[in-house]
Amino acid sequence: MQKILTFEFANHIYAMKDILKYLATFKFWKELFIMTAGMMIAAGAVYYFMLPSKLVLGSITGLSIVISNLLGMVGMTVKVSVVVTVINAILLLLAWVLIGKEFGAKTVYTALILGPLLELWEKIYPYEKLIDPGMTSVMGDPLLDLICFVLLVSISQTILFNINASTGGLDILAKIVNKYLHLDIGVSVTVAGAIICCTAFAINPFRLVVTGLVGTWLNGLAIDYFTASLNKRKRVCVIAKEHEKVRAYIIEKLHRGCSLYDVRGGYSGETNVEIQALLTQDEFASLMNFLRTENIQAFTTAGNVNEIYGLWNREHKGRNKTRS
Repeated sequence: MQKILTFEFANHIYAMKDILKYLATFKFWKELFIMTAGMMIAAGAVYYFMLPSKLVLGSITGLSIVISNLLGMVGMTVKVSVVVTVINAILLLLAWVLIGKEFGAKTVYTALILGPLLELWEKIYPYEKLIDPGMTSVMGDPLLDLICFVLLVSISQTILFNINASTGGLDILAKIVNKYLHLDIGVSVTVAGAIICCTAFAINPFRLVVTGLVGTWLNGLAIDYFTASLNKRKRVCVIAKEHEKVRAYIIEKLHRGCSLYDVRGGYSGETNVEIQALLTQDEFASLMNFLRTENIQAFTTAGNVNEIYGLWNREHKGRNKTRS
């Protein structure tokens, strides 16, 4: 018995050391900053556009309102805040089990800071000061409020999804749909949100439900657009006599991998080497500048690639890491 306790204690010590080691890494503090910034944007969207205009979108809050009202119809009085807490607790547990501990832990953090960040925006600049006399919201038009809210929230969601985190609530359901049904993350958000929106038919007028569905659809489109923009890469093909210089620059300066192909010109019949590489926009600009400054005569084509599967060096260029 004593040996078992000693073994378990040793495991806890090793786990604690691993946690402390991770907390000391640059990756942890960088992602903590990104998560905080992303939630700051989300909190601003909720505070300045959702709250004053009383927007009803496909969200856990919306689902909680429906459940609370339905329970009230059968004589059970349950506050919306209680329902929200219960649903979020269940979703966080599902995130931890079905998606992974990293995603679950990050989502716990983002969910906890949303409330304090809403209060922070209120102290920085209350939305009442932005509402003109005679207006009912910041923009004064439900459609404009909806568009502003969706754009800001979509940016926040994209930033968080990119580092395997989320704003919590609906995003957890979307991430589960994304992982197990293999749908695009924007489509997953739309599907999960639309299902929740449709539950509002039980208590809300048709107009409000349709508004929520439109907002959820726009949210999914915006997420897909921002995700594609964030992950966009250039597939670059270069044919040049001095292909060795180009290859060396891509590998040694840009720290990217490349592929070499023997090609033969259909008109001239000459045999050349084509270099293909996946580069970021900045790296592509650097390569083109290199070709110009070195006066390398090259035939170059480039196209956009929105998704990459497999190895891709996301870390600092200056370090010696695995190349794509």
